[in-house]
Amino acid sequence: MSIWIAIAATAVGCYLVKLLGLLVPAGVLEKPLVKRLSALLPVALLAALTAQQTFGNGQQLVLDARGAGVAAAALALLLRAPFLVVVAAAVVVTAGVRALA
Repeated sequence: MSIWIAIAATAVGCYLVKLLGLLVPAGVLEKPLVKRLSALLPVALLAALTAQQTFGNGQQLVLDARGAGVAAAALALLLRAPFLVVVAAAVVVTAGVRALA
């Protein structure tokens, strides 16, 4: 039964966060600092999620094939490769390192 309490609390929390976003006055959203933060926040959250999923394993820091894939993607980005080439480089390098290990 406690799982349903957690699900209901999460649903109510998500609704309240959405409602809070709708209640913010338009004048606040037009400020340059708010615009800049709203543009940069998703990038920062995605980078943090990528780092945690790549280098984290429970409570430990792990460097394995995923790290090599991210390094290959970073190199492809530095070389200004198209997005699909960046993803393909990460996939190929990660698979290659896993195959060799």
